[in-house]
Amino acid sequence: MVSENPFAEVLEDVRSVPPSVLVIFGASGDLTRRKLIPALYRLFHEGKLPSSFYVIGNSRTPFTDEAYRQRQFEDLQQFLKDTPLEQDEWQRFAKRLFYIAGDMKDLGLYQQISEKIDELSGDTPHEVVFYLSTQPSFYPLAVDMLRESGLNKGNASRRVVVEKPIGHDMQSAQDLERHLAAAFDESDTYRIDHYLGKETVQNILAFRFANGIFEPLWNRRYIDHIQITAAESIGVEGRGAYYQEAGALRDMVQNHLLQVMATVMMEPYTRFAAGPVRDERAKLLRSIRIYKPDEVPEHSVPGQYGPARVGGEDLPGFREEEGVDPKAGTDTYAAVKLFVDNWRWSGVPVYIRTGKRLPKRVTDVAIQFRAAPKNMFASRSGEAEVTPNLMILRIQPDEGISLRFQSKRPGSGMRLRPVGMDFNYGSSFGTRTPEAYETLLLDALAGDPTLYIRQDMVEASWQVVMPILEVWRNTRVDFPNYEAGTWGPAASDGLLARGGHAWRRP
Repeated sequence: MVSENPFAEVLEDVRSVPPSVLVIFGASGDLTRRKLIPALYRLFHEGKLPSSFYVIGNSRTPFTDEAYRQRQFEDLQQFLKDTPLEQDEWQRFAKRLFYIAGDMKDLGLYQQISEKIDELSGDTPHEVVFYLSTQPSFYPLAVDMLRESGLNKGNASRRVVVEKPIGHDMQSAQDLERHLAAAFDESDTYRIDHYLGKETVQNILAFRFANGIFEPLWNRRYIDHIQITAAESIGVEGRGAYYQEAGALRDMVQNHLLQVMATVMMEPYTRFAAGPVRDERAKLLRSIRIYKPDEVPEHSVPGQYGPARVGGEDLPGFREEEGVDPKAGTDTYAAVKLFVDNWRWSGVPVYIRTGKRLPKRVTDVAIQFRAAPKNMFASRSGEAEVTPNLMILRIQPDEGISLRFQSKRPGSGMRLRPVGMDFNYGSSFGTRTPEAYETLLLDALAGDPTLYIRQDMVEASWQVVMPILEVWRNTRVDFPNYEAGTWGPAASDGLLARGGHAWRRP
């Protein structure tokens, strides 16, 4: 009998991973050390990996298996959080790690990998996931070589995971897709956006569609506007050369924040499965208004941080960072005002901002509801005391949801003040929240692409961003235009003020 509750199957689901081999290209890089191996170790510690599971790492750095294992042990001591690193358990995990040094241009490397997969698999066909954790410029090469060597096909599923950025513009994203499509079916191509693996982003779906009290209010009749903030207090942290070519709009808005926006605003899906969920995300992204060049200045603001003294410390401006051109015109801050041109959201502005060297690290979504139609609680001086209801979806650092509503202050008279109702993951469930890469790696190994991005979603996002990038590239901005440690350029306040709104301070 089929349950009438579309979430019943999900709630009862126990993720099953078949015998697998994970091949990591770029296995000595930062992402592998900081995120991938710690995530795999946690999954192993929690018993979520199959007894027959192996990792084959590759990079040009010469390591033996034992030397590579020792390197990963040292990195786990530095980067593993919330999980004990016990010697016996580590030894059992380490036996699953193997390493093959070699150049990705060398066809012989892929022959060695193929032989190792066969050796580890024995008589049991193992599914293989190829994880591209290299510089993006190597993605086409790696995919072409997997196809040429025949590693993209096997006696069990073969999948590829591609890290962001998926291209640096529409053209390069489409070029990469041609390489991917020649080697792997779309169903076996997993484009990762780690924001979709964060618990709060996933919980938006349950929050909206498993609770009858919210979805009736989730439209233009009741919501005034939405703000999405992704602020970082750090600078480029030694990644100046990369960031100089990327910038905030490419690095955060085109992928992470548009995906968050799509999750918050998408239509209900028929059932919780990869096809229906991703169909609705893609449909929302295609509904975002595309600006003409003369509309871009009115609806977007670029920024770049300059030097400042914060907390007794002298902080350099972006142009003073290592590896950055002293005349760089890169945006380290981006604010955009977007509209979704569909029946549900017509006329509701969505403000997105992200930046480096802002006052604090925080990522959240603020949904401001329309004010009550009449204020019956004005003070004798005529000042309105009622502020609109506000819902905050906190993505990081403290995952949770809060709702602000009005309440009477204690004492005589009718004086109101906003109060909050809070849900916090840590206190509510009493357990650690999985890191995004734990969730996404497990899904890739299990063959579940629900939280991964399809090519049509990639192209829809680039279609939104490209007109803004083009105008910014051809416009001279007087950078730097905000000091490190502040909330961005003054022009970003004007972006909201023109619509009668103001940025909230998280």
